[in-house]
Amino acid sequence: MRKGLVAANWKMNGQKAVNSALLEALKAGLVGDIGIEVLVCPPSVYLSQVSELLTGSRIFLGAQNVHPAESGAFTGEISSPMLRDLGCSHVIVGHSERRELFGESDGFVAEKFAAALAAELVPVLCVGETRKQRETGETEKVVLRQLDAVIDHCGVDAFKQAVIAYEPVWAIGTGLTATPDQAQEVHALLRSHLADIDQVTAAGIRILYGGSVKGANANELFAQQDIDGALVGGASLDAEEFLTICRSFR
Repeated sequence: MRKGLVAANWKMNGQKAVNSALLEALKAGLVGDIGIEVLVCPPSVYLSQVSELLTGSRIFLGAQNVHPAESGAFTGEISSPMLRDLGCSHVIVGHSERRELFGESDGFVAEKFAAALAAELVPVLCVGETRKQRETGETEKVVLRQLDAVIDHCGVDAFKQAVIAYEPVWAIGTGLTATPDQAQEVHALLRSHLADIDQVTAAGIRILYGGSVKGANANELFAQQDIDGALVGGASLDAEEFLTICRSFR
């Protein structure tokens, strides 16, 4: 049985005092056997602080972005070995905001995915369609193209050490949320596509839903067969809201 994972993507938010208070509240609220894994992904400038604050806790540390190269003349970027050095276990790759705002191609995302694996980081691969793509019936074509770019570059076995997050772009930060049935349909599509290549990998891969997840809708989403957790944006900045989401997984 796949173990649930709830990941917090703080995006470009946080300050040292705010981070400390938020993490202390999360650690206090996640005592005992909660039955899931919890991941926090702060901005890179706070990775060192958050790593120290999470010492002794069961909360994993992840980064929001990574460059494919191990080092070099890439001003402002951060590499997989650096993330490992800071205590990261996971890294988000291919988030829709990186694809849309910063022009990251499917091929570049695949290179990032490979770099994360090479450094023994768990890549959290984001895939998802825009509102226009959904309305024109392109959802399947888009998410499978994004997934296949990584399969072609890294092989399907790579997904034994990875996580997928389905994030409908039209539901990120808009207050809109895919219905549980809509989310389940895409999650099942992704798992089925992997199963056509490797059934063991497909059965084991955790696929998270990311698109305005809140305490109010988490129960319904997590009740779906192929939804194994959530990639949470804005709601992860509120300790009680995020804890409610974590406690909703069963």
